[in-house]
Amino acid sequence: MHYNIIDLLGNVGVAFIIVTYLLLQLNRMDSKSILYSLLNALGALFVIISLIQNFNISAFIIEGFWLIISLIGLVRFFIKK
Repeated sequence: MHYNIIDLLGNVGVAFIIVTYLLLQLNRMDSKSILYSLLNALGALFVIISLIQNFNISAFIIEGFWLIISLIGLVRFFIKK
């Protein structure tokens, strides 16, 4: 197994999602903030991109929904402004 830029991108995406959720649980981030939705959307997108190399349908489904839900949060943020 070799580690490449696609693997790194996927790992960065995972880190975004985990750190964002941790900050939410520690009350360091508001779930209605643009940063929360943006980091989740980027994290999901990066994981999806990494799945191009080693596709997994279950991971693709969960990350696809994670991305869609995060995009809904971003749209709602901009509609309220």
